[in-house]
Amino acid sequence: MSKLKGKVAIVTGASKGIGAAIAKALAAEGAAVVVNYASSKAGADAVVAEIAKAGGKAVAVGGSVAEAATGQALVDAAIKHYGKLDILVNNAGVYEFAPLENITEEHYHKQFNTNVLGLLLTTQAAAKHLGEGASVINIGSLVSRIVPPATAVYTATKGAVDAITGVLSKELGPRKIRVNALNPGMVETEGTHAVGAIGGDFEQYALASTPLGRIGQPNDIASVAVFLASDDSYWLSGERLYAGGGAR
Repeated sequence: MSKLKGKVAIVTGASKGIGAAIAKALAAEGAAVVVNYASSKAGADAVVAEIAKAGGKAVAVGGSVAEAATGQALVDAAIKHYGKLDILVNNAGVYEFAPLENITEEHYHKQFNTNVLGLLLTTQAAAKHLGEGASVINIGSLVSRIVPPATAVYTATKGAVDAITGVLSKELGPRKIRVNALNPGMVETEGTHAVGAIGGDFEQYALASTPLGRIGQPNDIASVAVFLASDDSYWLSGERLYAGGGAR
């Protein structure tokens, strides 16, 4: 029996990488999915097409989560197309690395607006429609624990995600809504290739500190997201689950 049959999910930043894998994994378990994208409509449409080909339901909705109107549009799409909302995956995120001397206001606001403000705005819009048994999954990062050099701003955003997860678990808990953080280690995606993290010194650093001996793949994270979205995790809230192959 599908773990998420009859459920409706929103996944932000789901046109590629981890978000796309999560959207497809939720759909494979029976959820109807609103696939959000900021810039890659083609990527989001491809995710929707793949879900439909497998017999699932999905719709793509564009917009930056850093704008309140996008969060509302995502929720409106879920209600319009599927009549309710059960799962929110706050996956949309950006990252840029810079040592202290190179940090700028633009560098700071770009990451905080998407990674932190975007999460808050989308959850604010979704919470009005989430009911008992609903699950909010915030995609954080292992960086909040291992604090690599030259990541002060990005790591700060993910530390904020951890803190917000705890706060919202207490705010939404009385309504029987669970809020958890899923914190991946290094994962091979279009993004990590684009910034040169794959195939370089950073990958070797990550491999050396990962006991399971490989870089993560998007499906490694998606399977944990399914667990957090399903009733299998009904007694977990306010938790941080690290999915990094044992990296510390």
